[in-house]
Amino acid sequence: MIASVLIIGFSLILLVYWFRYSCILLLRNEAEQETRARDIRFHVAEVHARLQTEQELDPLHHSLDRDYRVLIYLLEHAAGLELRSIEDRLLVLDYRVMNCWYRLTRTAAPEQARRALSEMASIVGVLVRRIGEQASLRTEA
Repeated sequence: MIASVLIIGFSLILLVYWFRYSCILLLRNEAEQETRARDIRFHVAEVHARLQTEQELDPLHHSLDRDYRVLIYLLEHAAGLELRSIEDRLLVLDYRVMNCWYRLTRTAAPEQARRALSEMASIVGVLVRRIGEQASLRTEA
């Protein structure tokens, strides 16, 4: 009985570790490939810039949440736009996890909340760029 509980617990820890490590690798890979062309309709670049100096994090969170909701709406309602790869789905799940982490740490650990917002902004930026690439490929075809 104790061995089963230990195996399950250790497996869950490894699953969480794999998930976080995979998401961090995906974001680093995208950051290296980024061309610095930003979509001005989304507030990702502004949030990244204001995260360094802004003391109040809730307005930044609301801005990112708005961008995320617009992005999800586009994915659900625009013909031909979808998150096909497992990497994209992992990033969406990571956004949700970081959103929960932000809500948990915003008062007790503001620096952790700031890091969560930074990761959320990076995720939205990556997804916006990928959706933009899909849309441009469809218009060229």
